[in-house]
Order: sequence, then structure tokens, then C-alpha cells
Amino acid sequence: MASTQALKALAAAGVEVSLHPYDYDPKADAVGLAAAKALGLDPALTLKTLMVEVDGKPACCVIPSDHQLSMKKVAAAFGGKSAAMMPPPKAEKLTGYHVGGISPFGQKRAVPTGIEATACTAPRVWINAGQRGLLLGISPQDALTAISAIAAPLIA
Repeated sequence: MASTQALKALAAAGVEVSLHPYDYDPKADAVGLAAAKALGLDPALTLKTLMVEVDGKPACCVIPSDHQLSMKKVAAAFGGKSAAMMPPPKAEKLTGYHVGGISPFGQKRAVPTGIEATACTAPRVWINAGQRGLLLGISPQDALTAISAIAAPLIA
């Protein structure tokens, strides 16, 4: 199995995860939903990683794959006035991952990260493991701790 920067970072932090490979479809309209369907997982617990800019500064949002970000809530969560999606090339350069395989763990540069609060009440969630076609199962509390993330309302 692949050893991504995300998996290395979690191992170094002593966090145990389960690995869930699936057939990645680059043509899927919604990669997170396609992953949930491929693995038979609840889309509300299969989280997607989105890179944003809050008042021009990078941040990372991890939300259920069946929801959209609320830029107003994202700005509020990070103490800013406005938020916008980060352009994909910038997100790839900042994180060291390719779009469709961006993980909040093991990014090249640590940025403030928020995980949707409603997902943090589940016993387990599935998040990208740092490459296309690979999710990791983790407890939300371990995810929050591993990357010093906040649990916040982020979805519309």
C-alpha cells in the first residue's frame, strides 16, 4: 500500500487509521461522492478536503462530500471577512498533493484547518489519504488533534 505524506504524518503522530483504496474516476462530477459510492460509505461521513483563501490567506476545510461550503461560515470560522476557493494550481503547490488527492494531513505547509462540526460527532470519518483513489478511516477527534484543527460549522 502507498505511503503518502499524510500517512507518514499520522504515523509519526501515533494515529492509527484504516486504509480504503478505490477506483478513482477522474471524470466524476463529485470526487468525494464517487469515492463514497465506490466504497459503500455514507457521503455525510466521507469528507472532502477543500483549500480556500480567507482574506487572502490559505486555509483548509474538510466537509461532508454531499455538501457545499458556505463561504460566509468559512470566513467566520477563521476570523476573516471574506473567503474564496483557492485556484487548483495554487492548492497543489501549497499542499504538495494533486487535486482529487488533497489530504489535510501532511501538507507541505501547515495552514489553519477546520472540520465540519456535524461530522465531528461521528465515531469515524473517511478522509483522503494523500493520493487519488485512497481514503483513510479515522476518528474525528484524532483528526482534529493531529492537525490542530477546529470543529466549526462550514457547510451551506
